[in-house]
Amino acid sequence: MKKVLILFAHPKFEKSRVNATLIERLKNKTHVTFHDLYEHYPSFHINVQHEQELLLQHDIVIWHHPLYWYSSPAILKQWKDLVLEFNWAYGPKGKVLHNKTIFNVITTGGSREVYCSEGYNTYTINEFLRPYEQTANLCGMNYLPPFAVMGTHHLSDEDLLDYANQYEQLIDLLQGDFNTAQLSNCSFLNDLEILTA
Repeated sequence: MKKVLILFAHPKFEKSRVNATLIERLKNKTHVTFHDLYEHYPSFHINVQHEQELLLQHDIVIWHHPLYWYSSPAILKQWKDLVLEFNWAYGPKGKVLHNKTIFNVITTGGSREVYCSEGYNTYTINEFLRPYEQTANLCGMNYLPPFAVMGTHHLSDEDLLDYANQYEQLIDLLQGDFNTAQLSNCSFLNDLEILTA
C-alpha cells in the first residue's frame, strides 16, 4: 500500500469547518501521515532535514491548503523554498522525488463559476496552480489535477460530508493500483466518475 503525506497549511485552521471535516477521518488512516505545517513550525523555522526525510518515506504528497490570494498560505511557499533544494529535489543530482505523485487539495470561498475567463477571478484554478505543477515537473514528480472544494461558505453539512467521503475515496484509490490514464481531460480529481458515482 502506498504511503501518503498530507502537507497541511492553514493559518486559521481552528475556524475552518470545511477543512476540519475533510481531514477528520484521514488523521488516523493507515499509511497516511497528516503533517500540519503551522502547528509544527509556528515561527516558520522549518526543519529541512526532517521534511526531506518525510518526503523520502512517502509515495504520494498532497499540498492541502486554502487558496489565499490565488496561491497558498505563506508557510507552504516557505516550505517549498527551503525543502526542495537544488541537487536534492531537482538539478543534475536531484532525483530523489522522481515518480512520486503530488497534487493540491484546495478550498475556496468562491464557486467554480467565478474561476474562469468569464468570472470575476478571470482564470481557472488550474491556471492559478501552474507554479505547483511546474514545481512538480522540475522535481520529476507526477502532478495530478487538484481536488477542489469550492464555494465553501455556502456548503450544506450534507454536501460537505460528500466532499469528505470523496477525499477519503480518492486517497484509497491512489494508495492502490490507480491508473492515471483515467485522468485524461479531468480538470479536478473530484470529477472522477468513481468518486461521484
